[in-house]
Amino acid sequence: MTSKSIFSPSWLPSYIANLLKARHCWKKLGRCRTTCKDSEVFYLLCSDETKCCVNPKHVPVKTRSLPPTGSLE
Repeated sequence: MTSKSIFSPSWLPSYIANLLKARHCWKKLGRCRTTCKDSEVFYLLCSDETKCCVNPKHVPVKTRSLPPTGSLE
């Protein structure tokens, strides 16, 4: 008789494999994943076409300058 342990779910080996093979991206501030965590944002693609998931505080924000108007109005 074979019994399955509740402490060894079937998804655990693939989950551990994904953790071990997760590569860094974006200057080592992000991780290449198929799905980003809720606390991460997708910024760009990794070389294997997975998402580079980065903490939003590390994503650069482009700001634009207002053109000089020559007046205070």
